[in-house]
Amino acid sequence: MSEMTTHERMKRMYAHQEADRIPIVDVLWNSTRERWEQQGMPAGVDMSDYFDIDHIPKIEVDNSFRFEEKILEETDEYIISTTVWGATFKNWKHKGSTPGCLDYSIKTADKWYEAKKRMVPTPDRIPWDYLKANYRSWKEKGYWIRGRLCFGFDVAQSFAVGSERFLIALIEEPEWCVDMFNHYLDVSLALQQMVWDAGYEFDELSWDDDLAYKLTQFFSVNTYRELLKPVHKRAIEWAQQKGIKTHMHSCGEITPFIPELIDIGLDAVNPLEVKSGINPIELKKKYGRDILFRGGNNAMLWDSFEQTEAEMRKIVPAMKESGGYIFSSDHSIPDSVKLDTYRKIVRLAKELGSYSC
Repeated sequence: MSEMTTHERMKRMYAHQEADRIPIVDVLWNSTRERWEQQGMPAGVDMSDYFDIDHIPKIEVDNSFRFEEKILEETDEYIISTTVWGATFKNWKHKGSTPGCLDYSIKTADKWYEAKKRMVPTPDRIPWDYLKANYRSWKEKGYWIRGRLCFGFDVAQSFAVGSERFLIALIEEPEWCVDMFNHYLDVSLALQQMVWDAGYEFDELSWDDDLAYKLTQFFSVNTYRELLKPVHKRAIEWAQQKGIKTHMHSCGEITPFIPELIDIGLDAVNPLEVKSGINPIELKKKYGRDILFRGGNNAMLWDSFEQTEAEMRKIVPAMKESGGYIFSSDHSIPDSVKLDTYRKIVRLAKELGSYSC
């Protein structure tokens, strides 16, 4: 089979059909890129170009509160700053990690309803110059273009409210939580509709919404059905009306939610965190005809190519069967992984992921 473009390859994966090979994509921590540049990767180079893997550019829009961003403290090791969402985060400069969440401005429903007024879908929230400069090239080169939304449980709790506070609110003040879910989505969709109407069409609509963590979920399936599932469904219906696919990122042990996501028509899910307790092969056996899976490769093993190779030789052949699979780590590439090790991982993914062997 001749070599395909990313668009051709992705289209066949979503149709649960074989391609020339499985798509290969991934995400780097900033500290990983920093280390790899020290090991010979050119500064600023596009990861997809450098490793000859698949190109999936993103169209992101800004549905934030647009609070002022300010640096409160900075050292050689970290920065403490406020965000457009009204949070105060501590970010490490040279270590790969999620931000340290120090404070939030949205601590009550009243504060939410006040801040909500700032979230208005105006054209200046769209990166028009970026689209004008790049969109035509993406299409000509056969890239798979992803439109991005920002809504859901994880955005509300981690960006704006705080985990403990928001989990309590799910039980005690569900109307507040549902209003956040819906308004975030309304503004995101209105902005992406402007993008679409301007002629910048995309192949996939995606969003991040972590519903779980190690071994279990943040809330029950019943809570999901009552409060969040209808909002996810609205996003999917918007995409279906345009004939495009939907793809959700959700960390943690999300196995109990997979049937719920299939029920509302979600097309793909990632990253299948093995380290959280997920068994990707079992998910493929049970649901592989109904949803595309991306990930399922334990990044905690990637420090050792020998361990990684053994794992990939079990995972990839099973996951690629009948299409419906994208190769990546089970979250992102940590800075403990050497540049040469990742080169070997890509080479092996192409070998194992080929449909000609």
